This record gives sequence, C-alpha cells and structure tokens, in this order.
Amino acid sequence: MYIYIDVLIVLNIYITYFLLMAAAKISHTPLKIKRCIAASVMGGLFSLLILVPDISWIVNILLKLIVSVIIISAAFGIKKGFKYTAKLVLCFYAINFIFAGIMLSLRYAFSLSFMKFSNSYFYMDFSLLSLVIFTIISYAAVCAVRYIIDRNSVSGGIYKVIIRHNGKTISIDGIADTGNSLSDSFSGKPVIICGRNEIEKIIEIPEMSLISGDYSILRNFKIIPYSTIGESGIIPVFAPDEVLIKEEKSNKIRQTDALIGISNKNIKAVFNPGILK
Repeated sequence: MYIYIDVLIVLNIYITYFLLMAAAKISHTPLKIKRCIAASVMGGLFSLLILVPDISWIVNILLKLIVSVIIISAAFGIKKGFKYTAKLVLCFYAINFIFAGIMLSLRYAFSLSFMKFSNSYFYMDFSLLSLVIFTIISYAAVCAVRYIIDRNSVSGGIYKVIIRHNGKTISIDGIADTGNSLSDSFSGKPVIICGRNEIEKIIEIPEMSLISGDYSILRNFKIIPYSTIGESGIIPVFAPDEVLIKEEKSNKIRQTDALIGISNKNIKAVFNPGILK
C-alpha cells in the first residue's frame, strides 16, 4: 500500500481537529478555534510517526502520552495546572480509543484494505465525501452522549447565579437546563442567559437596543446567533468579571468561565448543567 505524505498529514489534521472538538464537547471545556487549528496541525505532523518502523508497545504508549500532552496543551493551554491538563488528556485518550476501535472494527469486519495502522496512527485512502459523512455521524453521536449525560446529571436543585461586574454584584435564581447549549464559537465559552431586568443592575443597557433590535449601539458586547425549534435570532453577550454558581442545598459554590447573554424576557439565569462539572 502506498502512503502519500500530503494526504497523511491533511487527514490527521482533520481527524485531530474532530477529536479535540469532541473532547471539548464531552468535558465542557472552552476551545478557541485558532488554538484548535494550531494543535491539529501538530497532530498532523506527528502522524509522520506512522512511517517509523514498529516500536515496542511501552515506547509507543509513552510516545503517545507525550504527543497527547503537547497537543492538549497547545489547544487548551496549561495555565490551570496539572489536574486540568490531566483531565483533558484522559478525555482525549478515551475519544481516541473509541475512534480507533470503531475504525479497526470496520477494517476487520469488512476487510477494508484502504486502512493502515501503525504506531497509533492510521492512514485511509478513500473519498473525502466518505470521511466528511463519517465525521458528521461521529460528532453527532458525541453530542448525543453528552446530552444524555447532562440530562441525567440534572438534580433538580435550586441554584443562585452570582455575577460580579464593574464593582457591582447581583444574585439571580438559576435554572440548570440542557436546552441551553449556546456558546461563543470563537472562545468556546458557554453562555448563561439572564433577564434584562436583572443585568441592568450591574451594566448599563441602552433603552431602545433590545426593544428595537438595534444591537449596534451596545458597547462592550458581542452578538451571538442562536437557533431553537421554531425560532432563531441574535443575542447580546458580555464577559463579566466573575461568575459563581451556588447550589442552595449543599452551599457548594463553583466558579465558571462563562459569558452572560441578555434576554428581553423576564427570566431567571438559565445555564447548561455541564458547566457545573
């Protein structure tokens, strides 16, 4: 079987990108697109190890671990310490094993000669369309698993969302809802949706902006598109100085790196339960 270097690198850039996005989705960890692309390129270059003669399984595992740490650190950063990085590496490893298991099963079940595995990397010689279709199906499966886990983890507890900004603090009744999957596509940060009447206590919002839909006059805000069943539009969000979520029953307080979205409706603070993990 012939291996084309350019196809090998591009293929593994594509696969690494998908695996990183899946790891971010499963772990509810913000992932910036630029960092993800840079880490994916590293993954593509590391795939050249497939050309190295077969090495012992101990060396292979150590090498794979080192490569994974480098890729995860490039994608998510290393500022939050060992525990944070270790959790992401384990998640990345788990998704890699699942992906490799699926591909090996397909290879042996259908005698697929266009696949080659070596040193934990693989090469496929088939159409780009087939790869795209497989990726869409796989990512949809990851999202479905994450949704099921989140739904089952909702305890029906009572929460308070504490928001600090510009020296002011507010406390809003919170609702954990898996239906809120809104996040910033650039930073990867989740969005907590709050009613305008509460947010106005800590930040000035021009009177006509949300009523008329003219968001251009909102300073220090980002505009994020959203889509739900039967409804779509845009919502202004901002980055507060600090967001804390307190579970009333246990008095446990969690700090979360989230954006605040402003709704014109008089609603509580709606957040995805995944940010509690």
